[in-house]
Amino acid sequence: MRRAESVTFGGSALDRADDLRGDEAAIAAAVAAGRASVVVVWRGKPLVVGDGLDRLVRVTPDHPVLARYKVPPILLGREDTGELILAHDISAWVPPGLEPGQLDSFLDATEQVHPDLPAGSAFAELRRIMSGLSPRDAELAATAKAVFGWHVTHRFCARCGEESRMIRSGWQRACDHCGGQHFPRTDPVVIMLITRGNAVLMGRSPGWPEGMYSLLAGFVEPGETLEAAVRREVWEEAGIRVGQVEYLASQPWPFPASLMFGCRGVALSHEIVMDPNEIEDARWMSREEILAAFAGEHPFLLPARKGAIAHFLLENWLADRLD
Repeated sequence: MRRAESVTFGGSALDRADDLRGDEAAIAAAVAAGRASVVVVWRGKPLVVGDGLDRLVRVTPDHPVLARYKVPPILLGREDTGELILAHDISAWVPPGLEPGQLDSFLDATEQVHPDLPAGSAFAELRRIMSGLSPRDAELAATAKAVFGWHVTHRFCARCGEESRMIRSGWQRACDHCGGQHFPRTDPVVIMLITRGNAVLMGRSPGWPEGMYSLLAGFVEPGETLEAAVRREVWEEAGIRVGQVEYLASQPWPFPASLMFGCRGVALSHEIVMDPNEIEDARWMSREEILAAFAGEHPFLLPARKGAIAHFLLENWLADRLD
């Protein structure tokens, strides 16, 4: 697919500076020379600014707020200018009036404003703002969210159960008790544009906003190819047999730590036999219905979330740009 890397969170060509990971002296020298900036994250939300919250805020590594929290920074990468980009997590901060139940919800519209961070900035849910960020900012925010999230859930060694520690600028954890070495995890997921004639197979999960449908998706199992995963997931969720399968594009999806493999497949059957334990509803929808949904003119159907690979694949299907 020629436009594959224009998907949200892709196509930034970030230099991830692997050669500097763990080189504390080189990183410290860059910081001392003013050749480093910091992206700030709070409970997975990046600090952004702008009328549409469409730009990451970068602060200096010596910003006083960062010194209050004890989480070591992560090295995200290096700009073409040589400037290093670090990420700091200040999730220990508790905003006044915080309502934890709203965080990580499907439609988290809350914004948290730290009084000592730049004026006009706020922490905002990445899913809400992702389509407005530049490719570079989107990649930085997704990387920071995913890696910090991995550290939170992998504090203890999977081999012996002792607490491990962050090394290599956040890209590894080491267990001093048994010598175990652990690396950030990414889970492969297939998401499928399944067509039959002029129609595409759409489904919805429980808890989604009323009227929201998307492409079917599921985790790839051990020992399974992407093609096999597509066929299995569509059969399990909708009772549809799938023939030819092709890979189209991928998208990092840090909610919490997936890599979405966008594929298209040709349905060999039409009758849907839905598994209610898998999804809430599934149905065939015509091009005309999807076009109406994208235009906000469908009587009930909402489009897939803008910025998600499902929206990207449907948009390119409608425009005949999948090849």
